[in-house]
Amino acid sequence: MKAVVFHGIGDIRLDTVPDPQLQQPTDALVRLTSSAICGTDLHMVRGTLGEMQPGTILGHEGVGIVEEVGRSVRNLRPGDRVLIPSTISCGFCSYCRAGYTAQCDTANPHGPGAGTAFFGGPKSTGPFQGLQAQYARAPLAHASLMRMPEEIGDDRAIMLSDIFPTGYFGAQLAGVRTGDTVTVFGAGPVGQFAIASAKLMGAGRVVVVDRVASRLDMARTQGAEVVNFDEEDPVDTILQLSGGIGVDRVIDAVGVDAVRAEHGAAAQKEKDQQQLFDQEVKEIAPQTKPDGDNWQPGSGPSQVLQWAVKAVAKAGTVAIIGVYPPTDRVFPIGEAMNRNLVLRMGNCNHRAVTPRLIELVRNGTLDPLAVLTQREPLVDAIAAYREFDRREPGWIKVKLEP
Repeated sequence: MKAVVFHGIGDIRLDTVPDPQLQQPTDALVRLTSSAICGTDLHMVRGTLGEMQPGTILGHEGVGIVEEVGRSVRNLRPGDRVLIPSTISCGFCSYCRAGYTAQCDTANPHGPGAGTAFFGGPKSTGPFQGLQAQYARAPLAHASLMRMPEEIGDDRAIMLSDIFPTGYFGAQLAGVRTGDTVTVFGAGPVGQFAIASAKLMGAGRVVVVDRVASRLDMARTQGAEVVNFDEEDPVDTILQLSGGIGVDRVIDAVGVDAVRAEHGAAAQKEKDQQQLFDQEVKEIAPQTKPDGDNWQPGSGPSQVLQWAVKAVAKAGTVAIIGVYPPTDRVFPIGEAMNRNLVLRMGNCNHRAVTPRLIELVRNGTLDPLAVLTQREPLVDAIAAYREFDRREPGWIKVKLEP
């Protein structure tokens, strides 16, 4: 079969690889009808998360048809059309039963303490071969796969594999309530669904921060108030918009690969803050550096997290759903503590979150289709990665068609 394969940092190829086979009684084989490119995939290609093994098939979003099931899969049969959530869960451990399916004790072969297991990721997540392919093996299929209603076509269904649930999960973590003012940092696909989800939960106002015009336009279409951080300081603007108080909730939908401001007040303030941080660290004993001997000047807290802590009101909540690598060590904890902030973060519990969202899409409460901007054949996946990575105008979400 054809698949998008990781060979090294910056080196991905469309290869011919062996078709997957059942390995466990709880497996299912799925013929992919749709997959997608996610911003998290770019972390793998850039080496941000580390430990990517050459030969790993990329991709963690999929919709397809069940071709074969193991003898322990009792709720699915060949011919069923299914959604493949990004994360893998067993359904019987204490974490799955409590709804923390991203922290399943069973799915990750590295053991209960290893964290989230998901498709197409680094060694620490399994690894499991990904979904940017013609076929995939779905482990723990009985508790991970979800049968899709026929009235939800693939264009809408693929949005439910990861980005819609993750955006909704971000609004959940933030604790959005009726009348809240919410800031979403990042107007990419997950950020767009964080906006929609905050509104579903009753947010009175949503302020969105990004720099890409097409993303800001899409956010404005949803009724969000937009801030271009290349043109104005986002913290100052958010404080002005909120009467100097700050917002009730912040959702970081960007993560470690945040694009920094290049000019204007925001850029100068960032430069001044980073220089101050670097100088303070140099004056501390080496053993107390944020990341030991690996620390280098300029490696301070994520720009988005700095903005988030300053833009939220006292006793407000910061929800982090953007991806950060385990090696990140620096956070503005003192400022957050002194302002009584609540910090909540993590990977989306897809299997717990998604069923309700499927129903919302099925009954027309929310239509995710507007976020899908590109449909590309799998054979053009490498070129699509390139355009998506460049943040070309209008490239919000890319569906791949095997």
